[in-house]
Amino acid sequence: MNVKDPFLRPGWKNTAAVVVTGGTEMRLVTFQRVGNSGAFDESAPVMPLFGIGAPMRGQESGDGLFSFFGEEVGILSKDGTKILPIANTGISYPDMNTLLAEHNPQEMEVLRAAAEAMEAPGGFTEDSEEAVDTDYLAVGTQAKILSPIPVPLQDVICLGLNYTEHAEEAAVYAKDSFTARDRYPVYFAKRVNRSPADGDPVPAYADLVDSLDYEAELAVIIGKDVKNITPEEVQECIFGYTILNDFSARNLQTRHTQWYLGKSLDGYTPMGPCIVTADEFSFPPRLKISSRVNGELRQDSMTDMLIFGIDYIIADLSRGMTLRAGTIISTGTPKGVGMGFDPPKFLHAGDTVTCEIEGIGTLTNTISD
Repeated sequence: MNVKDPFLRPGWKNTAAVVVTGGTEMRLVTFQRVGNSGAFDESAPVMPLFGIGAPMRGQESGDGLFSFFGEEVGILSKDGTKILPIANTGISYPDMNTLLAEHNPQEMEVLRAAAEAMEAPGGFTEDSEEAVDTDYLAVGTQAKILSPIPVPLQDVICLGLNYTEHAEEAAVYAKDSFTARDRYPVYFAKRVNRSPADGDPVPAYADLVDSLDYEAELAVIIGKDVKNITPEEVQECIFGYTILNDFSARNLQTRHTQWYLGKSLDGYTPMGPCIVTADEFSFPPRLKISSRVNGELRQDSMTDMLIFGIDYIIADLSRGMTLRAGTIISTGTPKGVGMGFDPPKFLHAGDTVTCEIEGIGTLTNTISD
């Protein structure tokens, strides 16, 4: 398959035909371009990149380079070292929320072909006018990966007590606040001002929080608007999966009947490093999930050990309630959170938490003062 760029602009270089070689996972990211070490300047002019994509803010440095601070969407290589901006394929979305809401099968075929070519021996060929710009960006030196959905359009929907052993450890910590129910799932919402990325700090709020905890979770991303669907129809509405760390202020969570406040402090919903499209996994996905604190293994389980499975959860939520494309549903955490130890092992400034899910990657955040 060749991918023709209908928006090819004069001056673009290293064009090539996309060569499809067979299945490879597609990992989508939100990223910022970085051209130098110049500091972010809120007063700097806002400008679009190549006339497409989200507005970009930057400033010129003394050496004539320009630092970009806007957000783009790209395809991440399997080894995590390079990004192909999707604008280079001739498809333009200003952000991940728009891609999730407006993508179509033809566009996804184009993106998948580009993802496969990134992993193919020899990559792209250079013998066709039907072309895609293959100027990859190096992660770290040319691009910083952000949370895949930096600003969700709605609160994240979460599942509480959705692994049996976690429900048991939570009840030991605070029985009145964590009462497991056998018949119905525990749903709650998590407000996200802005989602931190892999590598970003998470604030301790030491003057407010005395029991900061971590929760490694598989997050499901809905890919189209749905309502009143059956469990058998759920697989068709899932766009992909990412990792979410449901940081929790246990003292705030347990002092209120509702968990909303203790879950929703700014910075308490890091996600990443990418969205892996749903067709790369069997359904329901059976993936290893774990967390480590300062290198110590704390959580170690499988994503198919949910009390209420993904098909049940999404069908149940859709009964009478529209789930819009881009909705994030975090499916719950296994045992091994800080409150489950005796004495509890809560987080403090300087601690580093790494959540890992097989096939998706790792999400690492350090607690800041």
